[in-house]
Amino acid sequence: MLTTEKSEQPDRRDNAASVHIEPAKRMQGLPTQFFANLVKRANAKAAEGHDVINLGQGNPDQPTPTHIVSALQEAAANPMYHKYPPFSGYSFLKEAIATRYREDYGVELDPETEVAILFGGKTGLVEISQILLNPGDVCLVPDPGYPDYWSGVALAGAEMVFMPLVAHNQFLPDFSAIPAESLEKAKLMFLNYPNNPTGAIADEAFYTKTIEFARQHNIVVASDFAYGAIGFDGKKPKSFLELPGAKEVGVEFYTLSKTYNMAGWRVGFALGNAEVIKLINLMQDHYYVSLFGGIQAAAATALTAPQTCVEELVATYESRRNALYDALDRIGWSAVRTPASFFCWLPVPEGFTSSSFADLLLEQAHVVVAPGIGFGELGEGYVRVGLLASESRLEEAVERIGRLGLF
Repeated sequence: MLTTEKSEQPDRRDNAASVHIEPAKRMQGLPTQFFANLVKRANAKAAEGHDVINLGQGNPDQPTPTHIVSALQEAAANPMYHKYPPFSGYSFLKEAIATRYREDYGVELDPETEVAILFGGKTGLVEISQILLNPGDVCLVPDPGYPDYWSGVALAGAEMVFMPLVAHNQFLPDFSAIPAESLEKAKLMFLNYPNNPTGAIADEAFYTKTIEFARQHNIVVASDFAYGAIGFDGKKPKSFLELPGAKEVGVEFYTLSKTYNMAGWRVGFALGNAEVIKLINLMQDHYYVSLFGGIQAAAATALTAPQTCVEELVATYESRRNALYDALDRIGWSAVRTPASFFCWLPVPEGFTSSSFADLLLEQAHVVVAPGIGFGELGEGYVRVGLLASESRLEEAVERIGRLGLF
């Protein structure tokens, strides 16, 4: 019989939030995700109907080359890849990685013991702190630098000691300036060349000095080589692993995100010291069952096919760089041309902080740039601009800024 009377059963919806969720301390100590807020603010301005030119992110704007996409489409139909892949990844991908490093840098790698497949380079850069650092240990971190280095150190409960990167030292750290008490506790050091955010490059002499320094103080070097393929003016960035003794003191992290416009595919590698590689694989055994096999097959295609697409991409970025700096010259914004990566490190005009200048550009010119303070205290006084828009859009962005009359 139908009735309109309310049920006698209690309404449990009021109790749905009765459990008190208390995050673990490691979650409370994580740094703020700087770029998430940047994206949010840019999207909000675009939602208001403004034509926003976003030069603040590091997300490649070009599509993945068609031969790599075709390789994935074919591999996705292969039933072998519908099963769990090997925990440490397929040997064919590790062999492709070793082949590419041999051809590009003259570096010999054992595919099975000196190569680890990662869920994007960022994953490895966070993991290495967790596998090497204990609470109380010190990690040497560049300032300015990629903020996700901080995340791994925070998760490990370790401490950071910043290495200043300043223009008069070509944005290279001065190892002699690191306090002795910090060196006694230091176990890990991050380096990143070509550098994000400054675009600086490191030469053979610097890496030779780094290897000796690491040996002397028993510090593992983590070389972030994410932008290794992108060098301008006929200069090819040097891999840390090219130097004798590098594998004895560290590892290098590489990603397909920038070289092949595969940021969304999440394919990266750690290369070098066999003991560290073993530890990375061990940690990943507890997190993952490696990448989807079809993506691994497509990644191997990217690495083993002719590298014409890479050469064309670098030429595109160099042309964009030239167009941007020519436009900067026209409005009187003086800056040193970036020698590598797809980032430009530009000084802010007098009277502004990096954040106040970035806010002004977003509000009045509808141009997004990344405030330097987001990369560390010594990033103050600069903004980072990405070459991730067409030449015409880069020129338009500078013209909009020029109309503000700040230079």
